Amino acid sequence: MLVEKNVSLRPYNTFGIAAKALGLVRIRQAEELRAFARLWQEQRRAALAPAKRVAPEWEPLVLGGGSNIVLTGDVRRPVLKMEILGKRVVHEDAQGWLIEAGAGERWHDLVRWSLEQGMPGLENMALIPGTVGAAPVQNIGAYGVELKDRFHSLDAIDLWSGASLTLDGAQCAFGYRDSIFKHPPGKAVEAWPPAPGQLPPAGMGLAGRAVITHVRLWLPKAWQPQLQYQDLERRMAASGIDAPSAQQVFDWVVDIRRSKLPDPQQIGNVGSFFKNPSVTPEQCRDIIAREPRIVHYPMPDGSVKLAAGAMIDACGWKGKRIGNAGVYEKQALVLVNLGDAAHSVTGGEVMMLAKAIQTSVYERYGIRLEPEPVVV
Repeated sequence: MLVEKNVSLRPYNTFGIAAKALGLVRIRQAEELRAFARLWQEQRRAALAPAKRVAPEWEPLVLGGGSNIVLTGDVRRPVLKMEILGKRVVHEDAQGWLIEAGAGERWHDLVRWSLEQGMPGLENMALIPGTVGAAPVQNIGAYGVELKDRFHSLDAIDLWSGASLTLDGAQCAFGYRDSIFKHPPGKAVEAWPPAPGQLPPAGMGLAGRAVITHVRLWLPKAWQPQLQYQDLERRMAASGIDAPSAQQVFDWVVDIRRSKLPDPQQIGNVGSFFKNPSVTPEQCRDIIAREPRIVHYPMPDGSVKLAAGAMIDACGWKGKRIGNAGVYEKQALVLVNLGDAAHSVTGGEVMMLAKAIQTSVYERYGIRLEPEPVVV
């Protein structure tokens, strides 16, 4: 377990925001995380309030690829930099493959590796930034496929007890860009973790408590391309390919994302900044009557998902800026760092721009956009 003091976090967040971690702990294997948990438990016991809630300054910040975070200042609490690597096939049978990857692996590398091994199923989620360990937290997804559609189970360490956990999809409580790992524990449940297979108590969250070390995915051999999104339908029509391979879908997705989204290595960003909101069919009809160009998709539960980027664009924000925070000129859903090495964007500027956009969209459509990244 390597502990570093006063570490710049600028290289570790894709927005390129200048901030420091007073203490950064590099985790390269699960046992190092258990060792940290033992030390942290001692500090936690000393910091417990009467209500048995951990003081915010003691809650660790888990950092993977830094592609879903906005830093609004220096981080005083412990920062866990997850660097556990490794990819392997755990099991194969006539139905499919069970694969596993360490939390520190780059997600896109896992997608590419799985295709190279002849195991399709993740291609629609190609080029999503971030690490494997962050994927279940956010329930990442793109072009009609979400992580939960391929998820099998994960391993984690409970910092409160030091116990090893294995959670399946039901226990992770996946939702749209949501999971149990995005919600605070609430009232302390000291007796948890329970017996194997038992669900966490109702309403309990694992944010700041459980840290993911490995993720397993199930890839069925009965593969079918998922092409229901308009961009992919256009690519298929333009290519004349009626039955694309998984590699072809991968190539299309990579090309589409690169044409729409800036490379964080060149322009700092966290990808899509706002979630696409879901509305009732009645609300959708009202909005489309006023703005026919707003892209919308019917959902299995009867709701309709609207393209947040189109609404932001209709409000005139594309290409606009506040300080060194701007709206990407090619995709209004993406906020970017317009600063330079000497004067980077600040988290305050990013959030000021985000709040101004939220106000515009609410005044025009009556819809409150919800940010995707975690604001620290």
